[in-house]
Amino acid sequence: MALRLACLACGQGNRIPEARLASGPKCGTCGADLIQGKPIEVSFDVLERAARIDDIPLVVDFWAAWCGPCRMMAPEFAKASATLKGKARFAKVDTEAFAQTGQRYGIRGIPLMIAFRGGHEVKRQAGAMPAAGIIDWVNDLAGK
Repeated sequence: MALRLACLACGQGNRIPEARLASGPKCGTCGADLIQGKPIEVSFDVLERAARIDDIPLVVDFWAAWCGPCRMMAPEFAKASATLKGKARFAKVDTEAFAQTGQRYGIRGIPLMIAFRGGHEVKRQAGAMPAAGIIDWVNDLAGK
């Protein structure tokens, strides 16, 4: 079965055989790794595309540099990303740089995690969380 993934670097859609997820697939356009064990900073346009087409969970941390809890959660989000490599992809969006995200996604407070899969928001969680909590939160997506 082929999965659809948007490149988090350029936004291009890619079809990847599910069996190849663990072998480090790359974007057919820019050559960037499609499955990484770290959060990737994305633009609003790339987020929109990835949220619309990704077949595996895309977990997005909406944050801002001035936000203390956001800064505290950043290393925990990175740890969770490394642990869940291949199960989910992790992205970060700076709500100051891309102010339209607040209105588009109904953001009332940060940090905010939203999980997308197959073109739909499947879960959201406000507030800072430790890595173990993020991992449990993402693993719970299988039931959604």
